[in-house]
Amino acid sequence: MSLLLRCPHIVDGVGASFTEHGVLIEGERIARVAPMAEFEGYAGEAMRLDDTTLLPGIIDCHVHLCFGAEPNPGEATERMRPGAIAVRALANAQQSLRGGITSVRDCGGKDYLEFAARDACNRGHFQGPTIRAAGRMICMTGGHGNRFGRVADGIDEVVKAVREQIHAGSDLVKIMATGGVMTPGVDPEDAHYSAEEMAAGIAEGHRFHKPCASHAQGTEGILNAVRGGVDSIEHGIFISEKCIEEMLERRTYLVPTLSALKNILDASDPGIPDYVLEKAARISETHQRSIRMFYEAGGLIAMGTDAGTPFNHHGDNAQELRYMVEVGIAPMDAIRISTSNAADLMRLETTGRIEEGAMADLLVVAGNPLEDIEAIADRANHRLVIKRGERVHAAPGEPAATVASLAAAQ
Repeated sequence: MSLLLRCPHIVDGVGASFTEHGVLIEGERIARVAPMAEFEGYAGEAMRLDDTTLLPGIIDCHVHLCFGAEPNPGEATERMRPGAIAVRALANAQQSLRGGITSVRDCGGKDYLEFAARDACNRGHFQGPTIRAAGRMICMTGGHGNRFGRVADGIDEVVKAVREQIHAGSDLVKIMATGGVMTPGVDPEDAHYSAEEMAAGIAEGHRFHKPCASHAQGTEGILNAVRGGVDSIEHGIFISEKCIEEMLERRTYLVPTLSALKNILDASDPGIPDYVLEKAARISETHQRSIRMFYEAGGLIAMGTDAGTPFNHHGDNAQELRYMVEVGIAPMDAIRISTSNAADLMRLETTGRIEEGAMADLLVVAGNPLEDIEAIADRANHRLVIKRGERVHAAPGEPAATVASLAAAQ
């Protein structure tokens, strides 16, 4: 099956844009990208999408598919039965795809229940994004994420915990280097694991060819993770000049997740725990400043949202591009961060770009996002999502209603 897309604007995800080109899809792949004149005489199926821009599908490197966007997602999830959580993970994945997100990296689930959604989508049993999943987050006793994570203390236990995730089928390893916002009684600035524990866990993941991500918000914890050889820093709230220097030297990615704090503070819902609101308000400006500093220094950034935190809905992930632009990231760079950069971090070599031979994971939006990022950030402007060469169809509102009914039924 072939399909020719004719869009007035194309942004390739690598840093270039061009006009009046066609993109020919054959099967799952992009077969040809060329000026429209070169497709004269093409007799197959074609779609002309006026006043639109074609770009690669958006890639979110930090989601939590088992969790919803309730005021307290962890508490809500604990009330659900395992089967309902697994179904919700699939519903959240499909909602993400309908929002233009063609690949996601799950950075911590619930008892590996998200693996069922991952396998169902990756094997083509259900239409959904490409999913990579970390399994259980590895954290210290009383540390951030201990409610759902794999608690491990000391080098030997951390190494064992990494091996458990790999044995369970994890695609990457997630280690909690610092405190965080969503756990009571911990401070985001505090380092949790020692430098030695971090290095041992990361080395064990790499020994089995698994990339390693670290929840790292405070400066000391960021440095511990970076010096241990981590592939990506998640959040990076208190990035210092020293952090930037060492991350640039080691080519460590930053996954900012601006949406997490932004949605908590914008909602200010009475159901959000007070300790969450207090910490979010205290660190939000520092977070934005840190992301701006890292970007201006030329650091590697990959898009992530932390979807599955309060009022941070799966399917609205593209709002992260709005928040990136608000902190000073140029629209073209925000798109690159959300496509080819994110694909590279996830080791999806033929994804996240519009070029011949690439996977046909695509998004068509109304308008020109280089002039107004809302063309991508507001999903109301999305006109077409294509996953592995197939058009994605959805009735607006249905996935969200499904997710809400699952939680309410428990």
